[in-house]
Amino acid sequence: MRVQEILKSFSNFPVSSFEQIAPGSSLILSPHPDDESLGCAGFIATAIKHGRPPVVVIVSDGSASHTGSHLWPPERLASCRQEESQNAANALGLPSDHLFFLGLQDSAVPTAGVVFEQIVRRILDLAARYYCQNILVPWRHDPHCDHEAVWIMGQRVKALRPNLRILAYPVWGLTLPPEQEVEEPVPAGWRLNVEACLPAKRRAIEAHRSQRGLVVKDDPDGFVLPEYLMEKMLQPYEIFIES
Repeated sequence: MRVQEILKSFSNFPVSSFEQIAPGSSLILSPHPDDESLGCAGFIATAIKHGRPPVVVIVSDGSASHTGSHLWPPERLASCRQEESQNAANALGLPSDHLFFLGLQDSAVPTAGVVFEQIVRRILDLAARYYCQNILVPWRHDPHCDHEAVWIMGQRVKALRPNLRILAYPVWGLTLPPEQEVEEPVPAGWRLNVEACLPAKRRAIEAHRSQRGLVVKDDPDGFVLPEYLMEKMLQPYEIFIES
């Protein structure tokens, strides 16, 4: 199926209430420190307004965004990015005890093996501790290995706890070339109106200063959030795909 057909189907998803999309409490898996703000900040803010702040789990340490920097080696950059996610959570009103960092190596999140299973068990423990009924994961076609790995984690979680509901949210998948073919049937899902939360979402995204080219100055080839992605993320609706 071509990407342009999938994106068209996303735009045709019904606009549904928060209760319909995610009844109960939710746990959000974010591959990197910023994906939670880009893909789900409106969801997070809405859940908080409903008195059900979600659990947000940042899977990788985000240390691979500026590999050419000498002033910002991986440990320093990882610490900076963790602080940025904490600031973003504060901008949304997320309680500090609902934000967790797993610290896996950026661009090396496992898809199988001992560490993978340990992480899956940690996710299940958090979901049980906070009485979560929904797990949010990145869309399987987001073009980054860590996003795919976290999607796979979601499938493993579902296999172990079939009663948990898995929803997927797209980030980089929204920027795929329209003519690209992906192995996906016509998706089903919902759109959540987050227009009232857009100012808070913008503040959350802006909190990730290292990813906006405002912190690391000695890596001209380092990552910078492109404007076209920001434009796609700051729309009145967030997309949630039935997984």
